Amino acid sequence: MIRTSRALSSISSIPSSTIPVYRTVESYRAWRRKAFEEKKSVGFVATMGALHDGHLSLVKKSLEANDYTVLSIFVNPAQFAPHEDLATYPRTLPRDLEQLETMSVSIPGFGSAGPVVRKPTAVFLPTVSEMYPSGISQDVTEQKGTFVEVKGYGHQMEGKTRPNFFRGVATVVTKLFNAVQPTQTYFGQKDIQQALLLRRMTRDLLMAHPSPENVHIVPTERGKSGLALSSRNAYLTPYEREQIAPALSKALRQASDMWSASHTTAEILKAAARVVEDKAAQATEPVDMRLDYIQFNDPETFEPLSDEMTRSEWETNDKDRPVLLSGAMWVGKTRLIDNVVLGDTKRLGVMVEA
Repeated sequence: MIRTSRALSSISSIPSSTIPVYRTVESYRAWRRKAFEEKKSVGFVATMGALHDGHLSLVKKSLEANDYTVLSIFVNPAQFAPHEDLATYPRTLPRDLEQLETMSVSIPGFGSAGPVVRKPTAVFLPTVSEMYPSGISQDVTEQKGTFVEVKGYGHQMEGKTRPNFFRGVATVVTKLFNAVQPTQTYFGQKDIQQALLLRRMTRDLLMAHPSPENVHIVPTERGKSGLALSSRNAYLTPYEREQIAPALSKALRQASDMWSASHTTAEILKAAARVVEDKAAQATEPVDMRLDYIQFNDPETFEPLSDEMTRSEWETNDKDRPVLLSGAMWVGKTRLIDNVVLGDTKRLGVMVEA
């Protein structure tokens, strides 16, 4: 079993905040009942904390579209394998709350009313025991209680490297949806497979809070180098972050360009892998850098495209259906992921950037 005291040591005491912080489902639901009675919409952003501009872009989308916005902070043991970084995952609660306190959006008022300023309304910060009343082990063979699996969609792409990851994600997000009861929810495109899988889950489980059409995907936020923002970027050295890690997004961009020119997927993936290999060879500081995968995948099944598939053939057979181009790369002990949607992103429900 995991040691919950170690996993939660950084949030044993809650910093003072102008935003209400709820530690239990019971206390949160008391607030949620009032929102129901007031007929207020509730937007929801699920996070593991260590907030960055990517998370804040999700919060902003929620503030723009909902009366109230709730954010959860919970480092979920069930989505970490025993050898992964549960104990060392960044935990920055004081800074997280400070960032949320400074956020606001101005919404035009109706008629003669002036603009309405919306700020994050509440933070749901449950303990491990609150979220897993039956206990939780990182070893799947030792787990007891109720878990959620989306069969047939969790073994491809990220699921191939992290075989029980989506089981843990689907379980915790089901619990969060049950607790928070959001009107709308927001996920980042960086985790495109996760977002699409969770939308499918809400449909399969006949969820109403949120309904499938209210599971929104927000475009990935990137640094100046093109690196997709991630809490795990904190593990990188400045050299790795600025010079090495952006190789993944560069490889995906090259693959995207070659797809547009109708090369085969096999040709494209070889060229994309060379981008990473060349960067490793050019490194001026010692660095352990290796590609996990780059793949073209069907956004409905997550299955990889055939080696001989080209853009022209795909569009002939599938018309305007987009393609997922995704990849993962190790820099030292840090695993980075990224993706590009090739085609009409709106077909996947990715929100249009302002």
